[in-house]
Amino acid sequence: MARETILKSYSSKEEEDRDLRPQRMSEMVGQREVYERLMIVVDAARKRGDPLGHVLFDGPPGLGKTTFALCIPRELGVGVQLASGPAIKAPKDLVPYLTNAEERSVLFIDEIHRLPRAVEEYLYTAMEDFRIDIVLGEGVNARTHNLWLKPFTLIGATTRAGMLSGPLRDRFPVREHLGFYSVEELTEILRRNACKLSVPLEDDAAREIAARSRSTPRIANNALRWVRDYAETKADGRVTLAVARAALKMAGIDVLGLAKLDRDYLMTIIRVFGGGPAGIEAIAHTMNTSTDTLEDEVEPFLLRSELLVRSPRGRVVTAKGYQHLKIKPAADGDPEPQKRLFD
Repeated sequence: MARETILKSYSSKEEEDRDLRPQRMSEMVGQREVYERLMIVVDAARKRGDPLGHVLFDGPPGLGKTTFALCIPRELGVGVQLASGPAIKAPKDLVPYLTNAEERSVLFIDEIHRLPRAVEEYLYTAMEDFRIDIVLGEGVNARTHNLWLKPFTLIGATTRAGMLSGPLRDRFPVREHLGFYSVEELTEILRRNACKLSVPLEDDAAREIAARSRSTPRIANNALRWVRDYAETKADGRVTLAVARAALKMAGIDVLGLAKLDRDYLMTIIRVFGGGPAGIEAIAHTMNTSTDTLEDEVEPFLLRSELLVRSPRGRVVTAKGYQHLKIKPAADGDPEPQKRLFD
């Protein structure tokens, strides 16, 4: 019985995620330039009856790469197969996807930058000539068989386009980079998703959540779910500005969207290393945290927010970082700058 309850819970969560995700590109908020360019190539391919050219989406996590990739097949009225780069270890793992692809259908590979180099090279002829080479037998008796594929569209999504080989990148005629969202766009996304979740969300509360969501829809949606749960538990279920602020404060999310780990990172550099420069490994050992966590999870937003500078000598907290933490930079000879707070 407990296992069935858990499975139902996971199923409900997945259905909720799908409900929040737009089903058509026209329903998407933001990324309007990307949307307009994609609609041109989609409409042209649909009118000609040809497969859409291969598409590569790149950009930071949570900005809508998967959403765009899943909306395109619906716009074209074709089927879609879903795959993940880390799950494809060898060319033989890719063959079923290619041979099962229908005419003009879409094969979506998420995290395509994690494909092994041998798999990338196997895709070259599949993408250009719609052909794959299969080796039958072993040794001197081995024979190569050319298998022709039905014309299909490969859509790749990556957070690290630079990790793709040049020849593979060049085989995508349509390349789109997704940028961050404005507070106004995130506010509109939160309003729409609040309606889907049946959450009474006031406009000023929506804007407050949007302002703390790091310009990323995924983070905004996660914050909305947390605020909804808080409102149902601690309030009457209605998300007002006061309720939103109280919920985000309990979650440790400040007015810029920094979490506790982000602030601890800045405070460690200030308290232990005098504001920097400090090496990432020294900071990680001091915080008892892995360098990967700091480089991949913490630093990107701090750098983008201009709270941190990554110099050849190490990490340095900027004047804006001191101001956000309400700390005055230490004067020469002052060993404890963290105690010199702004009034």
